This record gives sequence, C-alpha cells and structure tokens, in this order.
Amino acid sequence: MNQESDMALASYRSAQATLESTDLLQDPDWIRDLRAAALGSFLSAGFPTARRGNETWKYTNVEPISSVIFHCPEQGLKPETKDLDSFVIHETNWTRLVFLNGAFSSCLSTPSLVNDGISVSSLANSLKSHSNILQKYLGQLADYSGEPFTALNTAFLHDGALVHLAKDTRVDAPIHLLFLTNSRKSDVVTHPRVLIIAEEGSQATIVESYGSFHNERYFCNTVTEVFVDSNAEVNHYRLQRHTNLAYQVGTTQVQLQQDSRFSSVALDLGGSLVRNNLTVLTDGEGSSCKLNGAYITNGKQHVDNQVIIDHAKAHTSSRELYKGILSGSSKAVFHGSIIVRPGAQKVDSRQEDRNLILSEDAEADVKPAFWINADDVKCGHGTASGRLDDDEVFYLKSRGLDENSAKRLLMRGFIKEVIDGIQCETLKLHVNDLVDSKLEDL
Repeated sequence: MNQESDMALASYRSAQATLESTDLLQDPDWIRDLRAAALGSFLSAGFPTARRGNETWKYTNVEPISSVIFHCPEQGLKPETKDLDSFVIHETNWTRLVFLNGAFSSCLSTPSLVNDGISVSSLANSLKSHSNILQKYLGQLADYSGEPFTALNTAFLHDGALVHLAKDTRVDAPIHLLFLTNSRKSDVVTHPRVLIIAEEGSQATIVESYGSFHNERYFCNTVTEVFVDSNAEVNHYRLQRHTNLAYQVGTTQVQLQQDSRFSSVALDLGGSLVRNNLTVLTDGEGSSCKLNGAYITNGKQHVDNQVIIDHAKAHTSSRELYKGILSGSSKAVFHGSIIVRPGAQKVDSRQEDRNLILSEDAEADVKPAFWINADDVKCGHGTASGRLDDDEVFYLKSRGLDENSAKRLLMRGFIKEVIDGIQCETLKLHVNDLVDSKLEDL
C-alpha cells in the first residue's frame, strides 16, 4: 500500500471518529458497534488492488479513489428547482425520497409513506420507529468481511432509505429513491444506504437514481440490501447519471425465498470510474431473477459490472442480459458468475453480455464463470463484441438518414432489449430520453 492510500485510510479513521462524537447521532449501541466493527475491517483490509490472483479486481484499478483524501460534504445546501427537475420523474402518485449529500431532505421529498402495510422513510428517522426491524435486517446481507467498500459504507452508516412492505402489501406506484451530490467543492464522499424488505406476498417497484448538480470530482459509495420473502416480488431499477469526474462503487445484495421474484434493470451513463457488485442468492425453491443492465461509455470512462447469481436451492431460474456501447478510449468489464450448489437440481440459468465497440481504443473485457455442483441443470452463456454493421448503416442512409442518425438508430435498437425489461412505461420513457441524450454525445 502506498503513502497516498495510507493517508486516505487515516482520513477515514479521523472522519468516522468525528462522526461518532457528534451530538447529532444519538444512535443505539448496536448500530454504533456495527459501524465500529466495519471501520476496523476496512482499516485492516485496506483498498483492493488490481493484481494477478485478485480476479475480482483484476481489470479495475481503484487508485483514483484510494489515492485521494475525500471529505464529508457540507449539509444544508439546496439546489435550484430547475436543477432538480432533470432528476425527478414527475408523476403525482409516486413516492419520492431525496437525499442530498447523503442526508434525507424532507423539503424535496414527497411525504413519507407510512401506514399499516408499508413504510418508506429515511433510515435515520426509522431508528426509533423501526429499530427492531433495522437491527434484524441491516447488514445481514451486505457482509463487509473481505469487502472493503462495503465495510467503508457501513462504517459511515447514518442515513439512507428504508422500504418495508408488510405481508400481502402491494404498492402500485413506484417508489423513487434519489441520491444527489450537491457541492461546489471537489473531493467529497457520500455513503448512501438502502434497505428493502418485502415480506410474504408483497409487491413493489423501486427506482434508485444517482447524480450530481456540479461537475466536480466526488466519490459515491453505495450499498443496497434486498430481502424478498416467499411469493413476494420486487422490481428494482437503478439509474446512474454521475458527472464524468465522479467515482462510484455500488454493492447490491439480494436474497430470494420460495417462489419469490426479483427483476432488475441497471443503467450506467456517467462516472469516470464505476464498479457495480450485484449478488443474488436464490435461497428458496421456485425463486427466480431477471437481471438486465446497460452501459454507454465515452472518453476515458471505466465501468465494471461484477454479477453473481448463487443458486442455493433446486427449481430456481435466472436470466441475465447486459449490453454496452463503448466509444473513445473507454473500457467496460463484465464478470458474470453462476453458482449452482450441491443438490440444487433443475436450475435453469442463462447469462449474456454483448458489446458494441465504436472506436479502435475502446475495450471490453468479458469473463463468464460457472461453478456447477449438480448434474440435472440447464446453464448457458453467450458473449459477443463487435462493431456497427456497415451494410445496415448504408441501408438507412439510402432511406434518407444522415450517417450519424443512422448509427444512433442502430445503437438504440441494440440497447432496446435491455430497456424493454422496464415494466413501468413512465420510467421506460424517461430512460429512453436519457439514453438518447447520451448517444448524442458519442
């Protein structure tokens, strides 16, 4: 570990000590103990390194993060309404929680949704009203041992979003969790946290969005835990729209019980260095997941998706489709792992990653991996990287389109299969607008 990393570790130790000493956080002992243990784990492990033998970080160098001393952002800064509008999905029946610099902003959010069947509120506000639930679930999936960035997030855990659905509760309108960095100073860090608990027979659609108002360098380190009980269903969408100076490491851990369903669409458009860790554990027979992802990169962007589907029980299924469009000297990494445990017969799993390479200097590193410990399963994968078809471009030009319009139309068609996984039409229209805007910049 170099001197810059040592200084960064020391700065996190100091910042966490300051956090614990403030009168602002009169938190229960159990969460203070959780933070302290996580900090110890992070300081002991240090930052991961891109080296031979460390396969999960082989293609991603986190030195841009580990060599910088990031600071906790100032609080109380409110954006202009016009700036917020570009991030808000304007539907009157949606529940929206907005977090500025990691802290819940009640004035920018819709009223928290709390009734007999559902609770959508900030973690900080829930420590008193839902302390037993938080103590039971928080940190149970996001194990920080051996995961430095999860440990770092947990060490600074003081706010975030709680979505708790009671048995047989169905929420028709989506829940939007919006995390924004608002600082005119560079080198700030936030640690957003999300806890989603869907009890037996419940159903909800949840959208996580990330972005910033200013084009400054910052670091966003996120952790999301999703518990889906038997016969429950969660549709989860993540939209990442950071500036091209930002760094993000995001970890999502999902546990599925019997006959439950989880679908996900993840969209990465911004960020200088982005790392996404998604793990789904099918822990009950009949459970299933469908994971879609899209990334569109240009310049020197680096996006790394590490996806693990762990089939722990028999008669479970998974579908995984990731697609990328790369230009400039950008780089994408996809490492998809399918695990089938002993006794998990009748598993049906399919994994695909496909990339459209628009320039000579763009690069896609794809590594599928399978660990099959049962003999009566169907598991397959497909990978492909290629360029736009010149004949298709020529045909569209012959129909009256200019070359750039023809190429954008083909790129939209390439990414459409992923976006079609979004079941909410309003959100799908919003995402299509974001994709069109990004494609204009390629």
